[in-house]
Amino acid sequence: MGAGSTHAHPHSARMYDYFLDGKDNYEADRQAAEEILRIWPTIKTAAKVNRAFMHRSTRFLAESGIRQFLDIGTGIPTSPNLHQIAQEVAPECRVVYVDHDPLVLAHARALMASTPEGATAYLEADATDPETILRSPEITELLDSNQPIGLSMIALLHFIESGAEQIVRTFLDALAPGSYLVICAATADFDPTRIATAREIYRARGITAQDRSRDEFARFFRDLELIDPGIVPPHRWRPDGVADIPDSYDANVSCYAAVARKP
Repeated sequence: MGAGSTHAHPHSARMYDYFLDGKDNYEADRQAAEEILRIWPTIKTAAKVNRAFMHRSTRFLAESGIRQFLDIGTGIPTSPNLHQIAQEVAPECRVVYVDHDPLVLAHARALMASTPEGATAYLEADATDPETILRSPEITELLDSNQPIGLSMIALLHFIESGAEQIVRTFLDALAPGSYLVICAATADFDPTRIATAREIYRARGITAQDRSRDEFARFFRDLELIDPGIVPPHRWRPDGVADIPDSYDANVSCYAAVARKP
């Protein structure tokens, strides 16, 4: 397959890498990302805030006793990765990463660098097909479905337009009581015009995109026990020693985040 056919279209994971100042992106990704940056100049901040939320939520889960993690929509590896955070708390943690971008697979060795006590695996699969993911050997051999699992879906669900709630529910139904769900996703609640424009830019480039209101976001956590402080912008979820953040900052990030426990 020639480079043109592989890289002619932008991909959300590679655009996210660009927003994180990474190097694993192509010209089509950079062009689309720059188009987004023109109307949403703080999206790089949003990407970094998302990443920091992943660090804090993963640490919280590991400190709460979770020793198994399923990370859907992994993205291109950016150190520290989820397994590094979890295994720093508990070296025996086991982590399965899932993503659908072949470029993530090309970098999967970085995701496999587990502690000797723990384990990591990488699965190339589509988040919109949870049944296939749950049946995969990477999941069934590495994760014990009878024990709690931390399910992480960060910066993923805003790239799934329809059926997202059912996808999350299918994963949750397969998890043991005591498991956790971690989500961070885009919303237009804080800056409707800007986010609507960004959504249309993604769609025009062939990338599905769907922001959600607070009520729509809350539906992902139906029947779960939300962990304090509940549904908030990601920079407000248990920040590490950060001074008061003005309300106006929320529009820069335009995301909701939450962590919840399955009873």
